Amino acid sequence: MPYKEREIEKLYYSIGEVAEMFGVSKSLIRFWETEFDILKPRKSSKGNRLFTKKDIDNLKVIYHLVKEKGFTLDGARRKLKETQPTQLEANVDIVDKLKAIKSFLIDLNKQL
Repeated sequence: MPYKEREIEKLYYSIGEVAEMFGVSKSLIRFWETEFDILKPRKSSKGNRLFTKKDIDNLKVIYHLVKEKGFTLDGARRKLKETQPTQLEANVDIVDKLKAIKSFLIDLNKQL
């Protein structure tokens, strides 16, 4: 069986990398950190924020609620409290997959 190289996943991401992933500013990420209790990135000895995969998953949920669904910050906080975080993450994953399918179908239609 041939050796299959795994994709290396980082343990920690800087605030700049996270902001770039979501297409938002670093200050918005810092603001959301103060507004939502589920965001608790580690801080290095220099005070730099280090985001884990779980933090990024939580940010996906927050981004989806605030930017895509149009929730206010209070509404997003309430939604996070009343719904299981895993259920919200699953919903965000489904939306991401549907967007990928839509993009694929649009590209396919252009080729025809």
